[in-house]
Formats: sequence, C-alpha cells, structure tokens
Amino acid sequence: MKKVAILGSTGSIGTQALDVIESNKDRFKVTALTCGSNVRLLAEQIRKFTPALAVCMDKKDAAALSAEFPKVQVLWGGEGLITAAESDCDILLNSLMGMRGLVPTYHGIMAGHDIALANKETLVAGGSVIMEAVKEKGVRMVPVDSEHSAIFQCLEGNRDKKIKKILLTASGGPFRGWSLDRLKTVTPEMALKHPNWSMGRKITIDSATMMNKGLEMIEAKWLFGVDIDDIQVLVHPQSIMHSAVEFCDTSILAQMGVPDMRIPISVALGYPDRLISDGRELDFFKEAATLTFEKPDMKVFKCMKLAVDAARAGGSYPVVMNAANEVLVEAFLKGRTGFTDIGDNIERIMDEHESISEPSLEDIIEIDRKTREKVEREI
Repeated sequence: MKKVAILGSTGSIGTQALDVIESNKDRFKVTALTCGSNVRLLAEQIRKFTPALAVCMDKKDAAALSAEFPKVQVLWGGEGLITAAESDCDILLNSLMGMRGLVPTYHGIMAGHDIALANKETLVAGGSVIMEAVKEKGVRMVPVDSEHSAIFQCLEGNRDKKIKKILLTASGGPFRGWSLDRLKTVTPEMALKHPNWSMGRKITIDSATMMNKGLEMIEAKWLFGVDIDDIQVLVHPQSIMHSAVEFCDTSILAQMGVPDMRIPISVALGYPDRLISDGRELDFFKEAATLTFEKPDMKVFKCMKLAVDAARAGGSYPVVMNAANEVLVEAFLKGRTGFTDIGDNIERIMDEHESISEPSLEDIIEIDRKTREKVEREI
C-alpha cells in the first residue's frame, strides 16, 4: 500500500484526492491529514480514513480533536504542518493554498518524500530553492494541476527528447473577450463563476484575472526546465485539451479529457501506474466536436503579463508579485479593492521592489512578509 499524507485535505483538491483514494482502498493508506479552519470536515475525514496524524490551524480546535480522537496525534499551526510534511509517507500531496505551502513542501522533500504538488506558490516563489532540494534528495515531484499533469504525461517516454515549446492551455475564465473598461465593473460574485472548473475561491479569482496562467507558466519553467519564452499560452474555452508539448521535430503530443481534477490527482497519486476510474469519458462527437484556440490578450489581462515579467526578471521579483497578488485577491473578495486594481497595484509594487538575485528560503519568507505588510498598508 502507498502511504499518503495530504496537506489541505478539506479543500477542493484534498477532498477530491480522498475520493480517489476511497475508490482505490486496496492501493492507498492515508497517514496524515491537515486543514485550516474546517475542523468539522476534518473530523469526518479522520473517522473515515483513520490517519495517525491530524493538523489544524487553531490550538483550541486541536485540543477538541485530540479529545475526540485519542488514538490520533493532533497538532496545530505551522509547526504542525511541517511535522505532517515530514511524517511517515510515500507521497506528500500538498494542496495548501498560498505561500504557506512553501515551507512544508521543502521539509517534505528534505525528509525524502515524493511530492504531488498542487500548490503553485511553492515553485512561483521558491522555484530555485525547491528544485535544488529535489535534485539533492533525489525525490520525484509530480504535478497535480491539470495543465502540468498533461505536460508531465506528454513527456513520459520522451524525457531525453528536445522540447521546442510547451503549449499551456487556458480556459480564458468567465471574462474572455471582455474589454478593460468592462472588467472594471466585475464584482466578486461575477468572478467566482468559472465556466468549466470547480475550484477554491482564490484560484478562481486568479483564473478570472488570468494571473493563474502566469503562475502556471512560472511553475512549468521550473518543473520542466524550459525558458519562460518557450511556453506559449493557448486560450482554449472548451478545456478539453489540457496542454501539449511540441518537440524539436515539430511533432506535438497533447493530453485530452473531460474537465475533472480527479484525473490529474489519480495520475499523481498512482504514478507510475494508472488507476482505474469510473469517471465520465470524453465524447468526441459532442463536447470535443469543435476545439478552438485563441491568443491571450495580455493588454487587457495585465496580471498574466506581470507574472511573465517577474519570471523574466528573476531573483525575488516572483516572490513580490505572488505576495502582492495574494493580498490583493483577498482584498477584492472582501470588497476592499476593484478587480482591475489587482493588476495595477501588483505592477506598482513590482516597480518599487529592489530585487535580490539569488534569494535563500529565509530571504523568500522575509520578502514575502514585508511585501504583504506593504500592500496591506497601501490598499
């Protein structure tokens, strides 16, 4: 049995991962589960999957869980997340949201665990540090995002073949084709209605601003060792082709399927095997009868361009860009700033930043903290 620890088990990816595990009970054993504030759902998951370790964010919640589950080690806070990341497992699924996923990922790698990565910020902010650790410890990092999973699958059996280009697809989000003036009218309720995917609130807003695609470009750069300018984004509204790889001979391999996150999750957890699924099959004569592709409009969707600019500049620019985005997305969701103000403020914060060329993990954490404080003061 493969032992699985899940960071963020009560979120969208975490709950779907547990669905995959429950459908393959003979293959997996859940060893650790963590949550933020959804302690009620975590308790249900503990009853069903009987992990040895559980972690929540609040000390009082941890005490209540410990009383309810005396045979389970219950911890809390950031140190608890690190303990979970280092705990006994074969693969660590990191589906935490935001920068708090970076440090546990690093500790999981240093503990010698393979990583199923669904936390973008780990590589966006800490790509050089994390990939150096992966190399040092000889662990495997398998992406969970549908686009990166598609690229990962396309490269199977082609690892030594020269990549000419990565073709990264984007749905375009709910505002595809909108003008900049029209985007200024967007409310949180409008932005949270994604046309194809069911995701958490933060990533749904990132998809609406297309920052999500910029972050994924930076992820792909680190995961697959390509230059940012060798990654082409294709707006593909149907979300059937999840991404593709063009090789040096101009042949292209693509991965296709219905929009269902359980597919890339099962690829990551089951690797190198494929798990049998009872999910819906792609109907080529209906939903895949017509597939269209468009260029992204980076003048209107400024956030994507800012992510590319940060990747090209390198150093600590991606850290600042990511931190500012996280704070501004939360401010937008709370009605404290406008939709297009997200990109405008990120651009200003990046312009004011004095970059460090090769930031350490400690540098990254400190720059992230200072950037968040700066953005909060200036909103």
